[in-house]
Amino acid sequence: MTALRLLQRMKRDWMHTGRRPSGLCGAALLVAARMHDFRRTVKEVISVVKVCESTLRKRLTEFEDTPTSQLTIDEFMKIDLEEECDPPSYTAGQRKLRMKQLEQVLSKQLEEVEGEISTYQDAIEIELENSRPKAKGALARGRASRSPLAQTPGS
Repeated sequence: MTALRLLQRMKRDWMHTGRRPSGLCGAALLVAARMHDFRRTVKEVISVVKVCESTLRKRLTEFEDTPTSQLTIDEFMKIDLEEECDPPSYTAGQRKLRMKQLEQVLSKQLEEVEGEISTYQDAIEIELENSRPKAKGALARGRASRSPLAQTPGS
């Protein structure tokens, strides 16, 4: 009975659209068994419903993203949520779109921060250059005469 109720909820949350029913049945059986303290392994359920383990895990994670999965056992048995969720493919697309927008915003902010850092770095280098003590008098002339650029080829 609990597995049937879980399946009804999965259908209401658009998890059945475009899918074979055996994956949903396997997920519902596994969740219902564990709700009633029957310890069944994923392999046992897979052997009954004849689906791949990854398919069963996908259905379980899709069910986990619904509000029904947040209910306690008593709440699930008593309360019938009226709201429906969007199909898993739609929510995955929305999630990808949000991630892409977030990446664009973050890259734009990163460029702004890098520009600001380079501006500060240039200002610091100019200040350091200006704050170095300059050689005056005979010292400055002595350095100029020793530098290779100051010497002429004929001298």
